[in-house]
Amino acid sequence: MREKQLKLIITFHTTTSAMAMEQICMEKEVAGRLIPVPRDISAGCGMSWCAPLAARGVIEKAVKEADIETSGWYEIMV
Repeated sequence: MREKQLKLIITFHTTTSAMAMEQICMEKEVAGRLIPVPRDISAGCGMSWCAPLAARGVIEKAVKEADIETSGWYEIMV
């Protein structure tokens, strides 16, 4: 079993927003991946972006530039 680590989890209202996040992060080579929303969190579409905490600044900038709507930003053990 993989050891849990503190990660940045970003949730979305819609699947479209989650997919837009994946696309923009791939284009900008930002670390992270789409995962199902962890049980500790509730989100509209069921998908979330999981990334290292160190990537938060870069991700915030990418989200703002791409005008991606998020529903929550969390730091939890995943």
